[in-house]
Amino acid sequence: MSTAAFHISSLLEKMTSSDKDFRFMATSDLMSELQKDSIQLDEDSERKVVKMLLRLLEDKNGEVQNLAVKCLGPLVGKVKEYQVETIVDALCANMRSEKEQLRDIAGIGLKTVLSELPPAATGSGLATNVCRKITGQLTNAIAQQEDVAVQLEALDILSDMLSRLGAPLAAFHASLLHCLLPQLSSPRLAVRKRAVGALGHLAAACSTDLFVELADHLLDRLPGPRAPASPATIRTLIQCLGSVGRQAGHRLGAHLDRLVPLVEEFCKLDDDELRESCLQAFEAFLKKCPKEMGPHVSKVTSLCLQYMKHDPNYNYDSDGDEEQMETEDSECSEQESEDEYSDDDDMSWKVRRAAAKCVAALISSRPDLLPEFHGTLAPALIRRFREREENVKADVFGAYIVLLRQTRPPKGWLEAVEEPTQTGSRLHVLRGQVPLVIKALQRQLKDRSIRARQGCFSLLTELAGVLPGSLAEHMPVLVAGIVFSLADRSSSSTIRMDALAFLQGLLGTEPAEAFHSHLPTLLPPVLTCVSDSFYKVAAEALLVLQELVRALWPLDRPRMLDPEPYVGEMSVATLARLRATDLDQEVKERAISCTGHLVGHLGDRLGDDLEPSLLLLLDRLRNEITRLPAVKALTLIAASPLRLDLQPVLAEALPILASFLRKNQRALRLATLAALDALAHSQGLSLPPSAVQAVLAELPALVSESDMHVAQLAVDFLATVTQVQPASLAKVSGPVLSELLRLLRSPLLPAGVLVATEGFLQALVGTRPPCVDYAKLISLLTSPVYNQAADGGSALHKQVYHSLARCVAALAAACPQEAAGTADRLVCDARSPHSSTGVKVLAFLSLAEVGQVAGPGPQRELKAVLLEALGSPSEDVRAAASYALGRVGAGNLPDFLPFLLGQIEAEPRRQYLLLHSLREALGAAPPDSLKPYAEDIWTLLFQRCEGAEEGTRGVVAECLGKLVLVNPPFLLPRFQKQLAAGRPHTRSTVITAVKFLISDQPHPIDPLLKSFIGEFMDSLQDPDLNVRRATLAFFNSAVHNKPSLVRDLLDDILPLLYQETKIRRDLIREVEMGPFKHTVDDGLDVRKAAFECMYSLLESCLGQLDICEFLNHVEDGLKDHYDIRMLTFIMLARLATLCPAPVLQRVDRLIEPLRATCTAKVKAGSVKQEFEKQDELKRSAMRAVAALLTIPEVGKSPIMADFSSQIRSNPELAALFESIQDSASAPSTDSMELS
Repeated sequence: MSTAAFHISSLLEKMTSSDKDFRFMATSDLMSELQKDSIQLDEDSERKVVKMLLRLLEDKNGEVQNLAVKCLGPLVGKVKEYQVETIVDALCANMRSEKEQLRDIAGIGLKTVLSELPPAATGSGLATNVCRKITGQLTNAIAQQEDVAVQLEALDILSDMLSRLGAPLAAFHASLLHCLLPQLSSPRLAVRKRAVGALGHLAAACSTDLFVELADHLLDRLPGPRAPASPATIRTLIQCLGSVGRQAGHRLGAHLDRLVPLVEEFCKLDDDELRESCLQAFEAFLKKCPKEMGPHVSKVTSLCLQYMKHDPNYNYDSDGDEEQMETEDSECSEQESEDEYSDDDDMSWKVRRAAAKCVAALISSRPDLLPEFHGTLAPALIRRFREREENVKADVFGAYIVLLRQTRPPKGWLEAVEEPTQTGSRLHVLRGQVPLVIKALQRQLKDRSIRARQGCFSLLTELAGVLPGSLAEHMPVLVAGIVFSLADRSSSSTIRMDALAFLQGLLGTEPAEAFHSHLPTLLPPVLTCVSDSFYKVAAEALLVLQELVRALWPLDRPRMLDPEPYVGEMSVATLARLRATDLDQEVKERAISCTGHLVGHLGDRLGDDLEPSLLLLLDRLRNEITRLPAVKALTLIAASPLRLDLQPVLAEALPILASFLRKNQRALRLATLAALDALAHSQGLSLPPSAVQAVLAELPALVSESDMHVAQLAVDFLATVTQVQPASLAKVSGPVLSELLRLLRSPLLPAGVLVATEGFLQALVGTRPPCVDYAKLISLLTSPVYNQAADGGSALHKQVYHSLARCVAALAAACPQEAAGTADRLVCDARSPHSSTGVKVLAFLSLAEVGQVAGPGPQRELKAVLLEALGSPSEDVRAAASYALGRVGAGNLPDFLPFLLGQIEAEPRRQYLLLHSLREALGAAPPDSLKPYAEDIWTLLFQRCEGAEEGTRGVVAECLGKLVLVNPPFLLPRFQKQLAAGRPHTRSTVITAVKFLISDQPHPIDPLLKSFIGEFMDSLQDPDLNVRRATLAFFNSAVHNKPSLVRDLLDDILPLLYQETKIRRDLIREVEMGPFKHTVDDGLDVRKAAFECMYSLLESCLGQLDICEFLNHVEDGLKDHYDIRMLTFIMLARLATLCPAPVLQRVDRLIEPLRATCTAKVKAGSVKQEFEKQDELKRSAMRAVAALLTIPEVGKSPIMADFSSQIRSNPELAALFESIQDSASAPSTDSMELS
């Protein structure tokens, strides 16, 4: 016998003792054993333990019974299935016992066992088997109405079981429904309530037929409002509807037209409990079926407005009286009102609370009606801020916060200058409400109730976020409220933290001037909080103090407020915190950061406190725990324009900083490099050379490809040191340059590192005398290319040539006297027949960069060399020459542009390369210098719009886009004429050209483009497929990069977009390929482009979409071609996260295409690519399934439950699903770039 089994058998022996203490201790020890993961019971032990625990459930001692019940939980997972069934049988038998105590214990036991059963999703059948065993016995217990206690317990257990394991009990759903429905008429309230809960859970999991039966039963039982019926019956039925609405509201959509008018009528009966249930039902309907509730919104709104102020037992004084009362002793008056209205029977507050919650559901489910809500609901909510009941007040605040969040401008929104857009007008209305909100909150901010004040702060924080600057004129009220809460020491520290967090937010959104006059009032309580004994308050207060310093004495503007009266006490409070070493880590870090801001912004006024502050920071720099915040504080001080004297700490700080560059902690290395750069900029020559040498010795190791960001900061610092202390660089310039050249040969070199390298190289040759000779640097840069074997192909990546060329140009720009010689040498290299391909490519790319600084001398020869190179056999040389021709031309337009245009006319075979040159010239030249040539270029480009090659037309479109930017008001309208008059290829080229006008940054052309965009979008109705595809690509670019351009036009565009997602049979044709027939769908590209637009709309214009209509087209896409299904699976996963309610409503229809994809088989003998495509499809479909399962109610859908069990029973699908769930915890791969 194993040790564990022996130990357990001895415990079982003690459990038979006549001494209750022995039995209790033995059971407690058994509990400890069972909770160990390592315990393994053999069959005999299992049987004995189960038998003994079931016996102890009937023990005379209540404590032993309770402990035995608790043991059942861990035991379930340790014994075999048939033993669990034995336990369940015994518990069910005890449920019907005569003894009340035994019945209670059995009920608790069943609930414990059920809660410990493995969920069906794990693939274990135990839960299903146990539930099937229990269900029959529970329905019998519920149907026998002899003992209410048994009935209630059975209903409780059944409700619990249906909520966790609804779907596996499908076979019992019908009998359960027929057992539960009669309980709605039970004379006992407790039975009715539990039956209502159980029916709600059943409604979520049952089949559609049973759901319809349940809904019809409830609707048929609901009498007409004038028919005689007991209030209790009506209340129960409405509560049942509310419960079904909350658990399975997405299935009620079809019944709402019959249901809502009935519930509206019952709202008018004089019964507060019934009104509460009606409003709760409406809340559930609005959340789960927003679209179907559309026709009823106005009636629900008026009911909410009516019942939000339903308070028959209380007379709210007029505003005048309120103001009078404020002058009286508010404590006394509040006490009186509480005594007078402590009416326990008053249920009206529940009605008001339900109405406020319903208003919140109304606002969040119908963002399209916001302008209307601002006119009707907002004023009513503001009036209700004076609500006397705390719970209701919290929900009123909550509803107004929902309104504010819905009003917040969407991402990428630009307020149009000419006409106020929809969002602009909403914000304007909201701005008008601000004084009313502040007036309504004035008394609440000084309310004795902490919860009321917290609600005020939350609401005001949200308001400041939506309308920054709108609270400045109301600062006296807000400051008084903040100071009141900061001084409130009678209650918990939470309210002080909330007040500090609100003040911090306010400093970020309101202009600094608004705080100037209030600083004498505000600062003392904040400083008191800085020295508070509770670490969270102190940390929050230090953050506020830091924000105060940053906002009131900014470094980029002259000081508007004299800091003299305040700087002393701020410094004392902060230094006291900085000196203390026994503090919480968060307080230490905030104290260091706050000191950094104080010294950086007001160091010139600190006087004698400056040196102690710096020395304390130096001390914190030596401490491993505080070194990172100390480095950041030092950066702030060094970068300050006050140019403070840091001599007391420099000599010691630099070696410490140098040692940090060797540490593994990346954040520390980055912060240290930033600090060193700031110190080199500000202190320059006063840095001790020996310390600088120590720092520089660490740098070569940091200039490496392993961490490009660190490398960029290291090179930036090197450039700064080169300018301020060139002598220090003598020792390290060699190792640094060799590392830098290795870095330049990386094909993954980011733009930031390249710019930093250019700066460093320019600094090296720019010092007097130069740290490194110009010719040596050029030779170092070009040697990797020149040293390659002359005949060998390019061993370096294309990107490396561009990087090296940029560096050559940077050096030429830094030494203008050398530029002409460099250009001459490059021209010689380019034309020499002995030069390798790599040398020629580098020469042309360098000429492209240098050409603009070299002057007209070598440019005359250049034309011949460049034209000759355009005919080179090497594609790389041709591309480099084309690029060089454009870039050099941009620097000398009068000489080059007419020549280039002439060549385009004369050389049709080289047209593609020459157009690329033109594109570069148009992009690089200043717009004003291009104006004289605009007409010639315009004419030439439109002559080439009808070319046969799509690639050439694409370059023409890009050229046209760049040309329009030369003179937008004149040239953009001419696009319209071309759209109207041109042939199909011209029309698609024009639309593509407009696409190139859209950038993700604000641009002066945006307002003009916005006025024309509607007419360009009309091309979605063009008969030509290519034009429609180009229009969709243009629309997608607009939605992705600058949604504000198209947001207001979506009502007109969306029907046309959805039209393009449909499969058109007339575009599908059969092509004969030898003995085989192959189907070709000419409309596929357009459909794919339309679905890509839909995906982009989800990211940036979700608020403007009718999701139900959107989902109809996603549903069609789930059955389309491979490419489109891949897109729609990703969209479905996104929709499940963004708007679960509408997805839930049609989940049954969405599952079928997913199931079809997951279970599809590839024909035997198919090529490898077919198998790969099918695997990718399955993986994508499974991701969508995993996303759907994150919606809580989806698992209860019978069809989804069936599909889930199918996935678990198929090893291949189960493995795939598991791998997707594992990768879901890693960063998401579902996001797409579709610009």
